[in-house]
Order: sequence, then structure tokens, then C-alpha cells
Amino acid sequence: MGQSRSIIAGLVASILLSPLALVDASEAAAARRIARSGPLPLTKCETTKFRIVVDVGHTPDSYGALSARNDPEFGFNFRLARLITTKLKSEGFAETRLLVTDGKARPSLFKRVSAANDGRADLFLSVHHDSVPDKLLETWEFDGAKSYFSDRFSGHSLFVSRQNPHFATSLMLARMIGGQLKEQGLRYASQYTLPVMGRYRRQLLDKDVGVYRYDGLVVLSRTRSAAVLLEAGSIINRDEEMEMNSPERHEAVAGAVAAAMKEFCERR
Repeated sequence: MGQSRSIIAGLVASILLSPLALVDASEAAAARRIARSGPLPLTKCETTKFRIVVDVGHTPDSYGALSARNDPEFGFNFRLARLITTKLKSEGFAETRLLVTDGKARPSLFKRVSAANDGRADLFLSVHHDSVPDKLLETWEFDGAKSYFSDRFSGHSLFVSRQNPHFATSLMLARMIGGQLKEQGLRYASQYTLPVMGRYRRQLLDKDVGVYRYDGLVVLSRTRSAAVLLEAGSIINRDEEMEMNSPERHEAVAGAVAAAMKEFCERR
């Protein structure tokens, strides 16, 4: 931890929530071009041929949230997504690909959607780590620098979009991932149902395993395959940030995703 702290010193006040940006009017034409050929047909899930894209949320230029100890979300996302990719390949999903994009936030969204669609992905999984709205942040000092944290909330969450052409399949997989995370003893973040979340408040689709509806997310709504976004844990929570840096937590989350994918394929 802290290896990127010198680069991001002074930027803490501009901390961003980790959920991806929504499409605005200027991007509508690009979105239509991406989706113009329609949804990909659902295919039989043969592990050796099933094309899974594991997307590293955000980019080095647009790194997402800052953790309670001033580390960028992108690093957390990359480490976990890389392990998930390795774990899936070890379970026989040989066509699993790690997707890393560059550039600013909005252009990078369409880059990753285009990469998944052009590669005819059967499944798109975007990996993120969570924060909270700015109004919930508190201040503390870490390594001599003013930092921000919120220990009020913790846990993972899963998001799907009704605008995705394979919403039912996306929801099924999200529930399976949530179920496997629950079996690992992990709890989901319940704050998205609360009024305090403001514009980030979401409809809870599965209160048992923490699957939420977030229709407008570009990477969920514009991909032609089934798509799920995983917020693996809260890095603005000081204790959970430490857990999210541990090999044990990495293994638990990656193992849960791999187990869910095996279950998914068995049901297909």
C-alpha cells in the first residue's frame, strides 16, 4: 500500500464514487453504434470455449475512488481481477481474458464495451471496490496526510441492468456470485437502499445475497452479453481496506466467482 500516494497527494478532496458513469446525450450516438448489431445469442456453457471478459474497473488515468489510506481503486481492481482471471482459467475456463483499458473515464467505458462486444464475449464481469457519497466522509490523518474515511458501511455488492439484453441471465449469475460470497462468510453492503445514499440509492433485487439494479451503467447496459458488476468491498472503510489488501480476502472473492461460474455452467 501507499506506492501511489505521492502521485495522488492533494487529490483526496476530489474523491469519486466507484460506480461507473452514465451515458449522457453526447454519447448516445456512440452507444447506438456499439449496440447496433443486437444482443449475442445465449450459447451453451462449455468451459473450454466460454468467453469470459474480466474487466478491471477504471484506468490509471481515471482511477476511481481513493481508499482510506489514499491508494487508488484501480490498483485494488487490477489485483483482484487478475486473480479472478487466473482462478477461472485454472477451473477450465480457458478463454477467460483480463481487460485493462486506458484513458479518461467516459471514453474508457466505450472502449471496454467495444472490446467485449468485438470479442463476442459470452459474459462480462466488471471488478470494482466501493466508496460512499462525499457527504458521508470523515477526515483523519494517515502518514502525515489528511485523508478521508467512512467506517459506517462495509461489504460487497453486485449490480445488474434491466437494459442489458440478457438481464435474466445476468441476474442469475449475480445471485450465484452473491450466494458463493455468502458461503465464504462475507456480507453484502446494505446501504444502497437507504435515503442517505441520495442519487446512488438502488433497488435491491435480492435481499439474501445483495444484488442491486443499476440500469444506466454503460458496461452493463451496452454489452451484448450477460454482464455483472462486482463491488468487492469498501476501501473507504479503514478495516475493510486492510482486508481487501489481504491474500485471504482475494482468494475468498476469486474462489467465490470461480465457484459461481462452475455452477452457472452446470445449470446451462
